[in-house]
Amino acid sequence: MAMKVHILGERPSLFGQLLAEIRDVGVQHDRMRFRRNMERLGEIFAYEISKELDYATGEVRTPLGISPAFLLREQPVLATILRAGLPLHQGLLNYFDHADNAFISAFRKHHGDEDSFDVEIGYLSSPSLDNRLVILCDPMLATGTSMILAFQALLQRGTPRQVHIVALIASQQGIDRVRQHLPDSTTLWLGAVDPELTPRAYIAPGLGDAGDLAYGTKVNPD
Repeated sequence: MAMKVHILGERPSLFGQLLAEIRDVGVQHDRMRFRRNMERLGEIFAYEISKELDYATGEVRTPLGISPAFLLREQPVLATILRAGLPLHQGLLNYFDHADNAFISAFRKHHGDEDSFDVEIGYLSSPSLDNRLVILCDPMLATGTSMILAFQALLQRGTPRQVHIVALIASQQGIDRVRQHLPDSTTLWLGAVDPELTPRAYIAPGLGDAGDLAYGTKVNPD
């Protein structure tokens, strides 16, 4: 079974408007709006993913009677890569508001210059993932290394039954690597696929450093 890929920005919609705003260097100066737009994009992803999940038929009591309803059979585990993924994660959590949550830290460990680095995992907090439905998000899917390492770290907490990967912007290289290293049952949910990956492994045109834009610049570890 080939890995499914959904690209929400391919068709005109409000999703595309929000994606355009988080790319816009003028709008990016408003840090609060940048975070809120990421959150709203996460909400749209959550709604689209919800269409692929399993539901049971049930009933709810209203003040005037009984109404039939579709009820989600299982709440997902929402996982994100710190710190850039937090606003996107919050958007998913706004809709899957009873979900369990997992957090993974990943950082670039540089070797003397900006172009030479390894991605390392530094922290993991997660419930048991055995036979669970997991939604793992990170704003950018560049080389795919962070996403692959994050998924491998989550396996320390059990083997999920199903995995959905969410990223606002991806490179084709990142998509190809994820396809090579994650199960075929994984589904990719992307906002856009950009044509270039720079020598420093940034997506172009991309949007810049999502973590810095959301939370301010940082000092890179040695």
